[in-house]
Amino acid sequence: MKRGMELEIKEFTEYLAREKQASKNTQVSYGRDLSQMAEYLADNGILEPEKVTRTILNSYILYLERAGRASTTISRVLASVKAFFHYEFCQGRIPKDPAELLKAPKVEKKAPKILSVEQVTSLLDQPKGDSPKELRDKAMLELLYATGIRVSELISLKLEDVNLSVGFITCKDQHKERTVPFGKVTRQALERYLAEARDALLKGRESSRLFVNCSGGSMSRQGFWKIIKCYGEKAGIDVDITPHTLRHSFAAHLISGGADIHAVQAMMGHSDMSTTQAYTAYVQREDPVRVAYNIAHPRQ
Repeated sequence: MKRGMELEIKEFTEYLAREKQASKNTQVSYGRDLSQMAEYLADNGILEPEKVTRTILNSYILYLERAGRASTTISRVLASVKAFFHYEFCQGRIPKDPAELLKAPKVEKKAPKILSVEQVTSLLDQPKGDSPKELRDKAMLELLYATGIRVSELISLKLEDVNLSVGFITCKDQHKERTVPFGKVTRQALERYLAEARDALLKGRESSRLFVNCSGGSMSRQGFWKIIKCYGEKAGIDVDITPHTLRHSFAAHLISGGADIHAVQAMMGHSDMSTTQAYTAYVQREDPVRVAYNIAHPRQ
């Protein structure tokens, strides 16, 4: 008996939940992508999975491109389509996998958004007061820009991960750890926070975390996002600032200043060099014709 496409899609999403323990969001996303594909196929007179060919799937991808869908969206749709037809083939419901050789469109990597050095300076200067909260915020912002670490790494730092005498932090995850240096300004901000603010924020509680919230508990990503957004508004910076903006700015400013790209890769914790190379878009290169003219012309 022939089985309709929607029934197959429903069973596939149930399989994702039952066998793959996929999240509800993943199930909904796959189901939505595949239902939209099924509508396109139905409009072309194809109602069963066994009738689907590689040609018609290529036509669907082309249809999405012409409709102006982003390449990232098309890549996600293609992943859903590939997973579905692979499942159908493995279940013996279709004689051949029509999606096996489909290729996703190339995704253009956009240069990360960064702040200028002047904007960063203005942002870091915003926590001006002597309250425990402002001293903590100052130390967090300085450390984030000084090291380029991820916000998850920042809020997870423990006291033992910071070496003030030498000037570096150690970031750890399940697979590896890396050390990242920081300078005198950051060390001074950290020393003042530890001496004058941290105990006041803890209110008698104990914690191994370097940074704590105003109740003495662990900082959250959302909590720090609000902090950086607040100071960005105070600094009059009219672009959307996230903790990752400072991470991007750290890398771009280092490379623009002549830092070795391999060293920046190590500090950022990038496994793929191409990720770090994206920051070379911000390097200001002199016009070689102008350079040659300035060197050689006798009236310079």
